Amino acid sequence: MRILFLHPNFPAQFRHLATALAADPRNQVVFGTSREEGELPSVHKVLYGPSRQAHAEVHPYLGGFENAVLQGQAVYRLVSRLKEFGFVPDLVYGHSGWGPTLYIKDALPDVRLVCYFEWFYRACGSDVDFDPSDPASPDTLAQLRIKNAPILMDLAACDLGISPTIWQHSQFPAPLRSKIAVLHDGVDTGYFRPRPSRLVLPRLGLDLSEVEELVTYVARGMEPYRGFPQLIEALWLLQQRRPHCHAVIVGDDRVAYGRALPKGQSYKELMLAKFPLDLARVHFTGLLPYGEYLQVLQASSAHVYLTRPFVLSWSMLEAMAAGCLLIASDTPPVSEVIQDGVNGWLVDFFAPEEIAERLDEALERPEWVVSLRTHARRTIERFYDLQRLLPLQIARLQRSLATG
Repeated sequence: MRILFLHPNFPAQFRHLATALAADPRNQVVFGTSREEGELPSVHKVLYGPSRQAHAEVHPYLGGFENAVLQGQAVYRLVSRLKEFGFVPDLVYGHSGWGPTLYIKDALPDVRLVCYFEWFYRACGSDVDFDPSDPASPDTLAQLRIKNAPILMDLAACDLGISPTIWQHSQFPAPLRSKIAVLHDGVDTGYFRPRPSRLVLPRLGLDLSEVEELVTYVARGMEPYRGFPQLIEALWLLQQRRPHCHAVIVGDDRVAYGRALPKGQSYKELMLAKFPLDLARVHFTGLLPYGEYLQVLQASSAHVYLTRPFVLSWSMLEAMAAGCLLIASDTPPVSEVIQDGVNGWLVDFFAPEEIAERLDEALERPEWVVSLRTHARRTIERFYDLQRLLPLQIARLQRSLATG
């Protein structure tokens, strides 16, 4: 099978699948991306880039759509170059939304097109209207509808869609869901596994080997979408109760999802000014390489994961695989996986006091939560284990190709 993966980032959701397919000598795997860094064994990476960014003069609703068109145009040109070099894929598997898959059926009319559908934007009943203190403006609602345009175009053109969770699948319009299968990317439970230890990261000069109470938090950015303000307030409350508790916060001081603050102010600056933590006991690491990230999870006494009703983070499932005690928001993407009191604790997203109380309980009597840690890993082993899901992913692609 000749397969072309498409994703602006590399390797993103396709890391394990592309690697597994490329390990089979019967396959030829090419990965089109805009990211120069990184490589995968036996995967031939090719770069594409839009000729420009959306014009500043374009209608505000259309900036994202124009960028998607430019992405699609760049991939069309990439496919043309690949054909000149003799590579014509049997199947294209691309991430929908940014635009790389928009013109695949024009460039390759006979190819089987599979699209990874991560999210469909909705004005009601999801992330946009979740926070009553942050209502969406009419402009925002209009922009949401246009943001779905490239996704709907992909849904019309593709032969198969794949969405990672039931919750994310449910966001798509009901008449269109039948074209999308639910199949998670999978968690490498051989890598993400419990190994109780104290945290020492020499590269960062961080030695917490004497710390017995460690709260951990992981996100791409520090933003309301992932409950960062509630986390800081909860830690402020917790520090008053537990003078020896430390916290490690993994992520960049930026906004990955949602609106940024005006004038360049960060949510980290805003929340630390409002809640003056003892920063000698709070450690901001930035983003970490996988090995150090795993060490944080394995050393965790209690792991906080908060999210609006939005895309479920890999980090929550990886933390469960590592045997963490999850204290997580009672929101639909989370409650699909965590059953309160069985494999974690669910808390009100908007209640820092409740988050702090749960953390205090976990740290006061760690023996109480051993079974929750055990069942957290069992959940991942049963439903999200890469070794079980990877063959299903490959079989799904092969079946799609066979029915072409």
